[in-house]
Amino acid sequence: MTILVDKNTRLIVHGITGREGSRQTRTMMDYGTRVVAGIVPGKGGQTFEGIPVFNTAREALAQTDGNTSIFFVPKAFVLNAAVEAIEAEVPLIVCLAEGVPVHDVLKIKKHQKKSASIFIGPNTPGLISPGVVKVGGMPHKVYTPGSVGVVSRSGTLSYEMVNMLSASGIGQSTCVGIGGDRIPGFTFVDALKLFKDDDQTEMIVMIGEVGGIGEIEAAKYIKAHFNKPVFALIGGLNAPPGKKMGHAGAVVAGADTTAAAKMEALQKAGAFVADSPHALRDAVRSAI
Repeated sequence: MTILVDKNTRLIVHGITGREGSRQTRTMMDYGTRVVAGIVPGKGGQTFEGIPVFNTAREALAQTDGNTSIFFVPKAFVLNAAVEAIEAEVPLIVCLAEGVPVHDVLKIKKHQKKSASIFIGPNTPGLISPGVVKVGGMPHKVYTPGSVGVVSRSGTLSYEMVNMLSASGIGQSTCVGIGGDRIPGFTFVDALKLFKDDDQTEMIVMIGEVGGIGEIEAAKYIKAHFNKPVFALIGGLNAPPGKKMGHAGAVVAGADTTAAAKMEALQKAGAFVADSPHALRDAVRSAI
């Protein structure tokens, strides 16, 4: 068992004929992901690698058995694509675009609350259940099947961490990138709730960074409800206040948004908090 994506995932790709969409679609298909439809307004009726292309999400859902959408569209088009997918009742929506306007994300979340759709992103690398299915643009060769669930705000830090785990013979159940923008559609707590009930996942690696209070909320949830081992790494321990550190959401703007505060909260909640990827890898290896 995995979370969010599994052998039953049937993917719809928004922007399937674009440069990045076409390249990543071929990569996901090569990994074994079942792509059932593409969406490109104005190109309905065409095909891509034998996959039917539709003008809208509603058309794609009506004529295929898709249950997951991924967006390879510019940030200016994310709002329309997301609202359309939510109104079409796509169960899982994954948005890779970076820099989506905050007001657009707030509108997406407003629509999401009225539906059962899960919206992951913006600015996520995607998610992968190793050896089963890949929905995103992560370097899949570093992942191996196993029992460690990974949830991260940082794509590159998660790749490094997973590569180290895999090289040590430690596989992963599902790896989820929640994205580094200021307002995530999917949070650490959302991921922890799913991992909590996943029989395959025995422990969690959680990778956070400065900015926002997602890690603080996760610490509260871990302390009150979570019964599996959590190993955490928080990037940006020396980040200066008020300066954006790469991601739009990685800005120290209050006492609870610093790396030190998050590390302390997670430690008090019972998580093992490492000061480097190597230390985190060693802790996980010792626990297995």
